[in-house]
Amino acid sequence: MDDFKDSSSALVADVDCTAGGKDLCEKHKVSGYPTIKWGDPNDLKDYNGGRDLAALKKFAEENLGPTCGPDNLDLCDEADKKLIKKYLKWDVDELDLSIEENDEKIAKIESASKKVTDGLQNQISKLQGKIEKENSKKDDLIAKERTKVGYKFMKALTASKNTEDAEGAEDPDFEADSAEDNSGDGGAKEEL
Repeated sequence: MDDFKDSSSALVADVDCTAGGKDLCEKHKVSGYPTIKWGDPNDLKDYNGGRDLAALKKFAEENLGPTCGPDNLDLCDEADKKLIKKYLKWDVDELDLSIEENDEKIAKIESASKKVTDGLQNQISKLQGKIEKENSKKDDLIAKERTKVGYKFMKALTASKNTEDAEGAEDPDFEADSAEDNSGDGGAKEEL
């Protein structure tokens, strides 16, 4: 704020939305804190850039200053100049009525959009619940199947046998399929 305190064309200010600035914050639809707005005081835009001093200062230097409007027609393109000249001919009551009508149209657009987005959010929540339920069901079925077939034992034995095979491969006297059978079943092998 100190860097712009003497500027005749740019203002950097702090507003307390919980005290004296409450009406101003409501007018500009500030709903969370901190919120940074920038631009024409009659048409402020949300700032979404970096929040450190260097980023804010760079943005202010590049974007704050005179903008197109009745006091700065030279900064306007032809379409904006045409609109401004048209509205300069209107009296305050005509302007107020037009602003009110436009605000009502915008409120209807916002309301319709909110209904759609709320409905979609509700659908997303329901789908998320179904996804979580299906994932839980899948996890339970996998766990039951693994328990039923002794999956963890198969994995443990595979790891153990791989270790034995690796050790045996280093020992030239090791035979993986030993002819000697101490099980007493005549050489029959049990399968898992």
